[in-house]
Amino acid sequence: MEILKRDDNFYMKQALIEAEKAQERGEVPIGAVVVCNGNVIGRGHNLTETLHDVTAHAEMQAITAAANYLGAKYLNKCTLYVTVEPCVMCAGAIGWSQMGKVVFGTEDEKRGYQRFAPDALHPKTEVVKGIMCEECADIVKKFFRNKR
Repeated sequence: MEILKRDDNFYMKQALIEAEKAQERGEVPIGAVVVCNGNVIGRGHNLTETLHDVTAHAEMQAITAAANYLGAKYLNKCTLYVTVEPCVMCAGAIGWSQMGKVVFGTEDEKRGYQRFAPDALHPKTEVVKGIMCEECADIVKKFFRNKR
């Protein structure tokens, strides 16, 4: 019997599944999951067009779902996996939730928090970048290429 290896790639694949759900809805294909004790406790994908809400980013959806699951606003024992570097708004929410760790796939040079608000995350939050970078970047690039 094969035991699944649950590492950063495993969870990033879960976030990519969420990105695909966004793409199917005509949304920018970004997905996120929140993991706690090895379990996915929050999932989200962009819903800004569907909900007519500029704050309905994948991270916001996943953070809200995880907080509701735990019945707590602080997620300091959790890890957020997101396909694209969070924007400033999402980084603020991640900071306020005191997320323990953030893992993202591809950087966002135009809108990413690293450029505009590098100190937005909680000081204790660990950040890992570049997990499945090519796959995470490709789905977004293809989406915008098809929009042109």
